[in-house]
Amino acid sequence: MRRYGRVFREFFRACFVEEMEYRSEFFGNFAASFFGVGMALLTVQIFFYQTDDLGGWTYAEVLVLLGVFNTLRGFIDFALRPNMPRLLEHVRRGTLDYILTKPVDSMFYVSFRHLVFWRLIDVALGFGVIGYGLSVGRYVPSAADVLIFLVVMAASLLLIYSLWMMLMTTSFWVVRIDDLSFIFDSFFETARFPGSMYRGVVRMVITYVLPAVLITNIPALALLGKWSARTAIAALVVALFFLWMARRFWRFALRFYTGAGG
Repeated sequence: MRRYGRVFREFFRACFVEEMEYRSEFFGNFAASFFGVGMALLTVQIFFYQTDDLGGWTYAEVLVLLGVFNTLRGFIDFALRPNMPRLLEHVRRGTLDYILTKPVDSMFYVSFRHLVFWRLIDVALGFGVIGYGLSVGRYVPSAADVLIFLVVMAASLLLIYSLWMMLMTTSFWVVRIDDLSFIFDSFFETARFPGSMYRGVVRMVITYVLPAVLITNIPALALLGKWSARTAIAALVVALFFLWMARRFWRFALRFYTGAGG
């Protein structure tokens, strides 16, 4: 683990130096992030002009949920989105050969080699929205609430990574699909709203088959004091199971990679 920590620091340093070469673009993206969060807050406010709750969630609770969603999306755009689509190109062009020969785990390399630092702004803004929602609801999380929140947030990040990694690993067989990431984005966008507002088959799918709703709903409920130790442990176990599945699927897929030479 210590070795991979050093490797990640080198990735971090190299990408940070590269990012600072285009400072004007960095500040432009900073403004775009503020605008995006502002529009999301406006959308929530419009919903609550027509109703007092959204799927049983109050205005303040939905704000906390929105903050959790934005924080997770910031982490996704910081580390995962710059890397996952590249996997398809590596498989298509045969450049995965160079990665497989490096003295570092290939799955780790293709997952974290490229980082986009300005996306950490979304993480900070997400925490800001969480704080705003808590202040609107006049709720102060206890130490236990914060601890459970951190545990289930870690579980959510692991689950997001595992699901997207398994999706992109299918590129070993379907290299002509140019944007598998669009499928993931559509799946993740359902987590922006309370799971209780969905009905029928859709609710069942995004809760039990592809647990998109649980990714944001459980951390938000933890900060609001509506958690149980059993739920937190279950979330962590599910995330670790999917991570194990992603790892096994990656190793299985590598058997079918023929390289640049066919």
